[in-house]
Amino acid sequence: MPDFAQPSSLGSYNGVLRAAEQVGLIVMGALHPRLADAKQLDRGTLILLGAGASFWPTLKSSPEWHGADPVDRWSERVIGDLARDMTAVAYFPFGGPPYTPFIDWALKSGRTFSSPVGALVHDTVGMMISFRGALHFEDEFAIPEADGVSPCLTCAAPCAQTCPVGALNSHDFYNVDACHGHLSTKEGQTCMTGGCLARLSCPLSAGAGRDPEQSAHHMKAFHPS
Repeated sequence: MPDFAQPSSLGSYNGVLRAAEQVGLIVMGALHPRLADAKQLDRGTLILLGAGASFWPTLKSSPEWHGADPVDRWSERVIGDLARDMTAVAYFPFGGPPYTPFIDWALKSGRTFSSPVGALVHDTVGMMISFRGALHFEDEFAIPEADGVSPCLTCAAPCAQTCPVGALNSHDFYNVDACHGHLSTKEGQTCMTGGCLARLSCPLSAGAGRDPEQSAHHMKAFHPS
């Protein structure tokens, strides 16, 4: 059993959990890089943060909403402030190359897995994953132990059967051209305004509490035309 540092106001799992919730974020995973053999980091405690159900209204009432790239700029400011307040280092899944290895970190947290269609699936928000950043602390403090069991093992995999054009499937995973082609059609407007049907079909995706307007914002960024 590792000898973890005693929790403090600057570095504790519950402290990060509470601080994240106050600004519209959720803790989506945690790991000790040294024990998980994580890429880029070799010590301390890493906590992954994502968009919670209150993220969207929080963003829309922020100064970043009126300008380009509101989601990323909001994430940089808010998670950067958390890092300074809690004596941590902030990392983000955007802004590269080189890009921070968020996929590696997420998979090694034991709460995120590869779905049958290759996209990531999370144990509480399903396939509606939106990592906004991470906090890295120098100390190794206690974190909840994830069971590391993929929810896909007992799922009928509707994600592999729902896409109208088979862009997300269990054979070649993701046909980007087919996806963009569908989104340009009248039929594709259902995905454009409400979110990817395949991702929404995941039984756990309802746990994200995702506002369709938020999904529409991300879809427009993915498919601007």
